[in-house]
Amino acid sequence: MAKYEVTVYNTQVRKMVEAGEHHPQWDDEWAEFRYIDVSADNEDKARAQIESRYPPGQGFIIDNVAEHYEHQEDE
Repeated sequence: MAKYEVTVYNTQVRKMVEAGEHHPQWDDEWAEFRYIDVSADNEDKARAQIESRYPPGQGFIIDNVAEHYEHQEDE
């Protein structure tokens, strides 16, 4: 299974914070990008995992999905 870093924010929170208000359910920090690591067989499955945890219908937006690559140091 590959590892992915998914960048997510909440558009509802972002709009409320810009207006000087607070979302009744989500922390203000959701106005900014959050980076969430997931393991999945492919990018579509990584996206599906995040969308099930952070539904688009509640304002969550996936900005980016990037595969993590293991870096080995030279010996």
